[in-house]
Amino acid sequence: MRELTSTPSNTRPFGLRILGSPDEPARTTRIRVQVLLTGLLLGSNLVGVVSAAAFARFVLPGPTPPDVPRVIVLNVILGVVFTAAFVIAALTWGARVVTRHAQWLRSGRPPTEAEQRVVLQIPLILTGVQAALWLTAAGLFAGFNALIGDHLTVQIALANMLGGLLTCANSYVLGELLARPLAARALASGPPSRLQVPGVRARAILAWLLSSAAPVVGLMAVAAAALTRTGISTTRLAITVLVLGGIVLTFGLRITALAARANADPIKGLRKAVQQLESGDLDVSVPIYDGTEIGLLQAGFNRMAEGLRERERIREVFERHVGEDVARSALEGDGHLGGEVYDVGVLFVDIIGSTAMAGRLQPSEVVHLLNRFFAVVVEVVSEHGGSVNKFEGDGALAVFGAPISIDDPAGSALAAGRALTRRLAAHADQFEAGIGISAGPVVAGNIGSPARYEYTVIGDPVNEAARLTDLAKGVRGRVLASWAAVEQASPEEAEGWQRGKEVSLRGRPGRTRIATPVRSG
Repeated sequence: MRELTSTPSNTRPFGLRILGSPDEPARTTRIRVQVLLTGLLLGSNLVGVVSAAAFARFVLPGPTPPDVPRVIVLNVILGVVFTAAFVIAALTWGARVVTRHAQWLRSGRPPTEAEQRVVLQIPLILTGVQAALWLTAAGLFAGFNALIGDHLTVQIALANMLGGLLTCANSYVLGELLARPLAARALASGPPSRLQVPGVRARAILAWLLSSAAPVVGLMAVAAAALTRTGISTTRLAITVLVLGGIVLTFGLRITALAARANADPIKGLRKAVQQLESGDLDVSVPIYDGTEIGLLQAGFNRMAEGLRERERIREVFERHVGEDVARSALEGDGHLGGEVYDVGVLFVDIIGSTAMAGRLQPSEVVHLLNRFFAVVVEVVSEHGGSVNKFEGDGALAVFGAPISIDDPAGSALAAGRALTRRLAAHADQFEAGIGISAGPVVAGNIGSPARYEYTVIGDPVNEAARLTDLAKGVRGRVLASWAAVEQASPEEAEGWQRGKEVSLRGRPGRTRIATPVRSG
């Protein structure tokens, strides 16, 4: 699994983009998340306290106590004391949660599944603790007001519950976004085997409950209070309905938008990463920071991209072993044993005096020299549309016209032979080689067993080229071709060769007329 450093900067989602570089030190990530979650706790609870006070004083209908100043002062004193204790407890507890469950960051080790789940559950834990504290506040204020006169008991309790709902909704949605860098590091090695947080559907339902359903329930409670109580003016009731309705519309939209963004950001990152894959850039992955089904999708994408990279590496190695054309033919076919008849040009090249060279040089020096020699051979053969079928010690067999047919296989082999003569002449102080060229029908295909086979060519032109190579080592120019190959070539290439004498080649019946180049390639 790739680390966060592999994420392209233009695909970094909201929760990561606002929190610094994804490759920052682990300690910096922990401190950054802790500070931001602390700020979230302060800000969301401040909004909740102010909202609860405004609801109780100006919005929610209820009887007006005879000693309003005294009741307000007592509630304010209790509110200040409780809020201070509440904030201190929440901040202390929140800091401990992040610090205690991020010990794996300090030690530099991957987290366990249990530690991963705790990181993913931080928004839920924060929301649950704050919900408990706000319910406690609602009960405390209701009981306090019941003791001092029972004028504002229901009004204060309902105000606290509405303020708590605002706080919890903000805490959950924003906490999930702000904790993403920590979640991304926790999930860098892969998500846990079991989801332990609400899924995408549950996330949407939770956002609806906190942002819309709960305020509507509050609105219904106000309506019920208006039906059962006397002394509530129409104006006060209208203000209450308008304010609560406005909260449903504006605050509900905000929470729904944030919840939608929590789902949309990772999907946008995946879409951009898929576009990179489509453009041929396989070195791409996405950070895993979501504990829902989207996180599993992020992990699945990374596994798929890694599989594509591995497949590409295998294909590249395969092409280097057997040649690009043979590799493509093998990948597109069914890998069956057997072959087909092709009209091909065959070029065989072999170093002169390789045995003496091996005795004179160190093995590493021999390998280095052979690699330089074969580099020239492969380059020239490729330039003329052929492929090196196999390396045989200090020699190489090149084929033109199989497995991909070409227009002039004999001419291509002859042109490659002339070019190779010129190119090898530049290395005459290091090595010389004999070159033999032939052309004609061969059988080309997979030879071996179903468990292990190779692509090869079999036929008289291969044998003839090998024998001509041995003969070419003792002639000027170091290259010979069969006259039959010249006759099969295009007129333009045939003009570059002259007819020679007939010779007997070892292992072949009859005599072979040879040809030598008039000019080099």
